[in-house]
Amino acid sequence: MESSGDRLRALFEPVIVAMGYELVGVQYRPARGEGLLRVYIDSETGVGVDDCARVSHQVSGLLDVEDPIPGNYRLEVSSPGLDRPLFTPEQFRRFAGHEVKIRLHELWEGRRSFRGVLQGCEEGRVLIDEQETRHAVPVERIDRANLVPDI
Repeated sequence: MESSGDRLRALFEPVIVAMGYELVGVQYRPARGEGLLRVYIDSETGVGVDDCARVSHQVSGLLDVEDPIPGNYRLEVSSPGLDRPLFTPEQFRRFAGHEVKIRLHELWEGRRSFRGVLQGCEEGRVLIDEQETRHAVPVERIDRANLVPDI
């Protein structure tokens, strides 16, 4: 089943890529009154406030035309930051070897969160080594995953 993030990603990605940026991911959090639509972008040279403003302007126009989200929401465009969110199997593979925190939608194997060294993604499962144990967490169960900043 396609999530709202997947639908929005498919809508935004061609425009953002044409502007010279990478679409890292899209998060939509509905809420009473006003939801939050967060779009993460990156580029080889980094992302600044002006980059976010340019992308926000384009995405906002696209949202006005396509109207994919009912109700009120706030649009935020930002860089991934030090605690970079991970959304796709490719990103889980790309950042293998880094420490990651994963939060699940619901309990899995009696737990809802994991923190350890990311080992990649195979067959729809994110591999994470936590001390002496390897977990293979199903991608569809992940609510959010972020790199742990190495400070």
